[in-house]
Amino acid sequence: MLAFGDFLPKIEKLFNDDRAIELPINIVVMLVVGMVALAALVAIIPPPTKNMSVNIDEAGEQTSSMTSGNTVIVDSATAGSPFAIDVAISVTDPDGYPVRAANVVLRGLGGVATNTTDDNGKCLLSTDSSSGGSPISLGPNQNEGTMDLSISTDGFYDFEKKDAVMIVRTS
Repeated sequence: MLAFGDFLPKIEKLFNDDRAIELPINIVVMLVVGMVALAALVAIIPPPTKNMSVNIDEAGEQTSSMTSGNTVIVDSATAGSPFAIDVAISVTDPDGYPVRAANVVLRGLGGVATNTTDDNGKCLLSTDSSSGGSPISLGPNQNEGTMDLSISTDGFYDFEKKDAVMIVRTS
């Protein structure tokens, strides 16, 4: 039978063994390296996208003055043939800061207008062919029509608004 004294050298040997200290140090080192790698990955992720706020400031037929809002009123003589309209818009982020270099497209009624926002987040869209757009027209029995607005830029969700501008024919 073994006595307690027989186990004493083995216990002393266990307490004097320095190999057991390596495991906790390795775990700590791996944890620190992992945290640094995770921080590096988080740093390269692009910022989240945001919504943009779009306001149609003024709209009007190109030959007349523009009025506040998104409605353009044209007379019967003009509406029968292709005509041009101008629409002024402003684009801001949720904090009210201007959104620069956003691509803006207004399309409908057979016409299109494109432009980009300036440093103040504003742009003028024109369906005039000399401005790079194409004129719009209302059909013979069409008293009203709408145009759709779409805006896209980096860092923001794309903005799409159906029936953003209304064209109304008067008698």
